[in-house]
Amino acid sequence: MTSRIATWIGVDWGTSNFRAWVFDADNTVLDVVITDQGMGTLAPSEFEPTLVAAIGPYLSNTPIPVLCCGMVGARQGWIEAAYSKVPCAPLDADTALRVSASDPRIQPFILPGLKQDNPADVMRGEETQIAGFLAKTPKFDGVICLPGTHTKWVHISAGEIVSFRTFMTGEMFALLSTKSVLRHSVADKGWDDIGFENAVADAMSHPQLVASKLFGLRAQDLVRGLSGASAKSQLSGMLIGAELAGSKPYWLGQNIVIIGHPELTSLYAAALRVQDVPAEMTSGETMTLEGLKSAYNILIKKTQ
Repeated sequence: MTSRIATWIGVDWGTSNFRAWVFDADNTVLDVVITDQGMGTLAPSEFEPTLVAAIGPYLSNTPIPVLCCGMVGARQGWIEAAYSKVPCAPLDADTALRVSASDPRIQPFILPGLKQDNPADVMRGEETQIAGFLAKTPKFDGVICLPGTHTKWVHISAGEIVSFRTFMTGEMFALLSTKSVLRHSVADKGWDDIGFENAVADAMSHPQLVASKLFGLRAQDLVRGLSGASAKSQLSGMLIGAELAGSKPYWLGQNIVIIGHPELTSLYAAALRVQDVPAEMTSGETMTLEGLKSAYNILIKKTQ
């Protein structure tokens, strides 16, 4: 591990994982620290020692800013960071929560998530990715999709988040494929492109039948010997297709950008192509990095 000293550190602290980028004075990444010590594994009193243990080799006697985004600011996290209310810019460093740390070498800040009153909705972490994308593409006007455990569809206009909607598609896939009767029919490996595309189209055309079609996957396995790869692909296609049917008011006729892990962004892009809808894809990790840089630059200007 390098012994180079950081100028500042950006942290994406999710429910399951911790990722820290170590920056020099030119905003160049010196190193990346990744652990499995996510918010969900820690008590509030454990966050600071966990952070210091991860980034300790890059600290000096001079306190350095540590900007944190993600679930670290949730009610169950280190300290709850109040949500900013949409419509608003995705990130406002002025609202970053300063955390009182016992270690004098760090100055932690937690970036706030966003909330929407009607319909009620919240996000933490995705706003940083959106800020990173808008820092690179400030004139973008359209919709950003952020697929994941809880997928977000976000309307962007004039540099602000106007509204957003969350779909629990990723969590539903995980539960159905590992905890329901479908676990006996869904394979871990393999993929069926045609099965996926057909399931997307079917779910979009008849979303009211998705619950029945899901059990049909188990029946096809028992009656026809449906392969596990095809069952998994169709399960994914049905759930994403139902999501696209519900989110259609967001994406129809809009410029669409999908931000996230390449495996997920490619799935959503393929599902949209079933509807002859093009979409741009970009890396979620890269956009998080750019969002943290943008927040740091604003914070530094504010304190100078």
